[in-house]
Amino acid sequence: MKIIAIGRNYVNHAKELNNEVPQKPVFFMKPETALLQKNNPFYYPEFSKNIHYEAEIVIKINKIGKYIDEQFAHRYYSEIGIGIDFTARDLQQEQKEKGLPWEIAKAFDHSAPISTFVNLSDYQDIQKINFSLDINGKRVQTGNTQDMLFSVDKIIAYVSQFVSLKIGDLIFTGTPSGVGKIKIGDKLEAAIEGQTLLNFEIK
Repeated sequence: MKIIAIGRNYVNHAKELNNEVPQKPVFFMKPETALLQKNNPFYYPEFSKNIHYEAEIVIKINKIGKYIDEQFAHRYYSEIGIGIDFTARDLQQEQKEKGLPWEIAKAFDHSAPISTFVNLSDYQDIQKINFSLDINGKRVQTGNTQDMLFSVDKIIAYVSQFVSLKIGDLIFTGTPSGVGKIKIGDKLEAAIEGQTLLNFEIK
């Protein structure tokens, strides 16, 4: 399996980082080793002093697909979860300044904590789903999928032009505004429509 992550898919998040709002989906990849499951703790790595959280709705692909038409994209997923795209912001900035790729800041081990998945039949519309992130009991991010620049189906159609999708692939669909630093001792709780699905500690 692979992890495909969409960048700058919420206007307010792009603006808070002074990034240009994209005209088409921006995506990057994380390896399978980035996954952190079963609410296991995240151990703060030694190579960064500025790791940011980014809460995101995650789509699990359930069919093999290539060059998927947007009108049929909904057939390629039936479950969603919530995840965190951890970003070593200091390393990312160094790479950006040199014009270099920034996988080092996004693809490191356990940089993609992921919840259990729930069936989409529990929700009326994939593009009207509320989600949130609390740290130490304080709400730091709230989002609704209706605010995506590019819908889930548009993302799938676009990405599948370049990368074949396989069963079990995960798509992180972008984060709303409110990203910030984590520190050792923090407790993160991420929820979809008020239901906590991800709950872990930074060690």
